[in-house]
Amino acid sequence: MARPTWHRVAARLVPYALVVLLGVGAYGALILLIGTEPIVWGRRWALGGLALVPLLALVSFQLGARRSSTMLFSRSADLAATANPFATSLVHVPRALRIVAIGVIVLALARPQRRSADYSEVEGIDIVVALDVSNSMSERDLLPNRLTAAQQVLARFVSRRNNDRIGLVIFGREAFTQCPLTLDHRALRGLLAEVRLELIDGTSTAIGSALATALNRLCKSVGGATEESEGKGSYCKGGAKSKVIILLTDGDNNAGQLAPEQVARYAQSFGVKIFTVLMGRDVGTTAEMGGLLPRMRYPVNPRLLEQIASLTGGTPYLATDSAALEQRFQAILDELDRSRLKEQRGRTTDLFTRFTGMTLALVLLELVLVLTRFRRFP
Repeated sequence: MARPTWHRVAARLVPYALVVLLGVGAYGALILLIGTEPIVWGRRWALGGLALVPLLALVSFQLGARRSSTMLFSRSADLAATANPFATSLVHVPRALRIVAIGVIVLALARPQRRSADYSEVEGIDIVVALDVSNSMSERDLLPNRLTAAQQVLARFVSRRNNDRIGLVIFGREAFTQCPLTLDHRALRGLLAEVRLELIDGTSTAIGSALATALNRLCKSVGGATEESEGKGSYCKGGAKSKVIILLTDGDNNAGQLAPEQVARYAQSFGVKIFTVLMGRDVGTTAEMGGLLPRMRYPVNPRLLEQIASLTGGTPYLATDSAALEQRFQAILDELDRSRLKEQRGRTTDLFTRFTGMTLALVLLELVLVLTRFRRFP
């Protein structure tokens, strides 16, 4: 009795269905071995070899059908089971395993890799800029004046320190926090732009108070216990590992109750560096300023700024014009070594051995089946 047409078509499709099922099973096993992260192919062109797998399956099953012997099973009980279509279809399993193994070895030749990126912890430097806004900052030896020139240079400086927390302290007769430490540099530049002369009392210059306020922005307390330290004494912790104060002034300390040298010693004990920038020329004569009437001579003390910087391991700078001020801040940029850099280090894991291991397992399984359950007699 002839078999129905659909039955013959199904019988012809069974070997290919086995290849698909075994391929899916091999894929699942590979997922267990290598995980679900994306794979990068080192030799992507080798993946073109997968197009030969369907052709190989077609040739293998067609030639296999023609070369089939009359005795396919090793036991008579198995021979009796050939009446079962399901049992009959299992004879194609060894050949299907071989085809899947060839497909996996093609993938292995394409050099599968997994590339992961290790990110170090992002931590730059905590920087507080102490900006002098006393009346002498109106002088025009730096164009358009000292304060505006400082604001312009500071804005460019801030834009170059993407991973640093930066704060701003302004000072004259007293010192105030204009902006606490922040990574929101856009907001910081906005607050910097709002600084102007006469915003605070600028009749004198309290450098000691400015340094103490800046140090308080960086540390928990200065010179003794506070409510935050709960009587445990002064300390400086939290935030970035490296902490820096940049003091930008054009005068001498002539106000406030804190001596700059004492605050510098506190900064030294806390590991905070202070960079000082003395702006402008020593204003004195009418000719120097190009005016008709004598101008007030503002006191300066470069030795004090040198002492403050040297006590803390910082560097003192002098900027007598706008170009020099820009250069000094570039020098400070060069000196500010990050405590930890933000890095992306690619790590590549070669998966070739895992794919070849899967190939070997499929070949061994085929060999076991051919020598046992599906052994053929000549």
